Amino acid sequence: MKTPIVQFGTSRFLQAQADLFISDAMRAGQAVGPVTVVQTSGSADRAGRLAAFDGRPLPIVIRGLENGEPVERTEHTTCLVRGLSTASDWVEIERIVVEEAEQIISNTGDGGYRMADGETIGEGVPASFPAKLTTLLAARWRAGAPPLTVFPTELVPDNGVVLRRLCLGVASRSGLPPDFGRWLEAECVFANSLVDRIVSTALEPAGAVAEPYALWAIEAQPRLHVPLTHPSVKVVEDLRVTERLKLFLLNLPHTGLAERWHVEGRPSAETVREIVTDPAIRAWLDALYDEELLPVFAAGGIAEAPAYRVSVIDRFRNPFLDHRITDIFMNHRDKKERRVGGLIAWAAEVAPDLPLSRLKALAASGVG
Repeated sequence: MKTPIVQFGTSRFLQAQADLFISDAMRAGQAVGPVTVVQTSGSADRAGRLAAFDGRPLPIVIRGLENGEPVERTEHTTCLVRGLSTASDWVEIERIVVEEAEQIISNTGDGGYRMADGETIGEGVPASFPAKLTTLLAARWRAGAPPLTVFPTELVPDNGVVLRRLCLGVASRSGLPPDFGRWLEAECVFANSLVDRIVSTALEPAGAVAEPYALWAIEAQPRLHVPLTHPSVKVVEDLRVTERLKLFLLNLPHTGLAERWHVEGRPSAETVREIVTDPAIRAWLDALYDEELLPVFAAGGIAEAPAYRVSVIDRFRNPFLDHRITDIFMNHRDKKERRVGGLIAWAAEVAPDLPLSRLKALAASGVG
């Protein structure tokens, strides 16, 4: 079966977000998908999950508040028809990218763009995701196949721009022909995008539990073709406002809560819903919003911030969602750098006189 979408990343998040949107579009008769899923880490503990990507319906349990009313329903991801690993299936992955792919989706985790200094490609499977992608795109270029559209969804500002720059760097250091670099830069489309959905629990062997709220925002650019139409997929002119709201008013407080959880030695199974019922934690969280986060947004001219904060607190308090702090604490140092460091850097531009004592203490703690 031909798979015009190749997805790098096996996470429950993608199953409950982009993969569910693609499945909805396929059920509606849209010419999109199906999808080959590629595991980039080589981790043996994902073997069962990869085997489940064989076209079977994967349950996505939706629980939360929708228009103020509690909802619980089960939807299904059905677009995932083939699961492969870069550790064992590299030749087949290359064939699929060269012969079948039209779009690439990636969500390779918070450290997915990390590379060794000066990393190049040669014989064998490259180490980092950007080097893997460069190798596969170079094979496609050599075969004379058309350029691709790449939809990275990692939570990195300007993720499309960043990923393309990393690939170009790998190509240059590796001595690939300049014509390939020009093809990669001018012909392939790397879309900046942002995804937003709290996915709390993995189901076995695959599937997930998620909140009703879902967004995939994609920034408009020339030659961009989004292969599906879906209520949760939005093409926007400027992604920065959406990005800052999510990164600094949802994800940053998540990271702050995770650090409090770790430092205080709180229960290992504690959830976001449970931790925000602690009066001391809730007072700290409200002060973080009122005295540091919202003033920066006000100085930056983003009027939607107070309303978005209200929606975030409702999502934190979702009575149906067991969003474990231990999951949020994963890759904590990387998350702090992007979330807390990013907010402090923005504040230095728009509100340099704000003390930001809580955020600076979080950034300097060394935890992670």
